[in-house]
Amino acid sequence: MVRTGIRAGLVAGVLSGAPSTVHALLTRRDPLAATRAAGALLLPDEVRASRLLAAAVPVHFGISAGWGLVLSAVLPRRATVLSGAVAGLAIAALDLRLPGRRTRLVRKLAAGPQVADHLAFGVIAGAVIRARRAHEGT
Repeated sequence: MVRTGIRAGLVAGVLSGAPSTVHALLTRRDPLAATRAAGALLLPDEVRASRLLAAAVPVHFGISAGWGLVLSAVLPRRATVLSGAVAGLAIAALDLRLPGRRTRLVRKLAAGPQVADHLAFGVIAGAVIRARRAHEGT
């Protein structure tokens, strides 16, 4: 379960930023704004982009692995992907409200694309968990 959760979180963490990135590109906004905002969770007073981008890597992967572990433990064996989607929306409510509220760069992000990223995270994590369970036969 631990390996499955970490794998699901990391795969979903890498791929789930696509909605906000596509949205940023289509609307001619900065596609790295969300990444810098993630770095600001660790370095809230930092303004240098390079440091915020560097800080974003461990923050994002840590959060993603953590949520992957939670999802691996709680998602049902049936309707795993659908349940992951619902969980992704719940995670968005938590992530964007609790730590995000205290971080200026997170507050500046458009909410819709961020919710879409979290929804994608849940769907992708659910798909990985379902596949790993099928592979492991558990």
